[in-house]
Amino acid sequence: MTTEEKLVAMEELWEDLSRRKVPVPQWHKDILDERQGLIDEGKAEFIDWETAKRQIRERVLTRECGTK
Repeated sequence: MTTEEKLVAMEELWEDLSRRKVPVPQWHKDILDERQGLIDEGKAEFIDWETAKRQIRERVLTRECGTK
């Protein structure tokens, strides 16, 4: 599958799953608690959404090209 096809499939799966009550694993809750703790302590670092998307695209392209 191409990256675009994978993204379309993920969107369709997400749309279907978002209509259902899916249990949240404890490790997800643990990560969220840890991140909330960083926010509460003033130690969290944030980036804007456009920067985040660019970084994600770069990581995906790097993996597709087989480089690190």
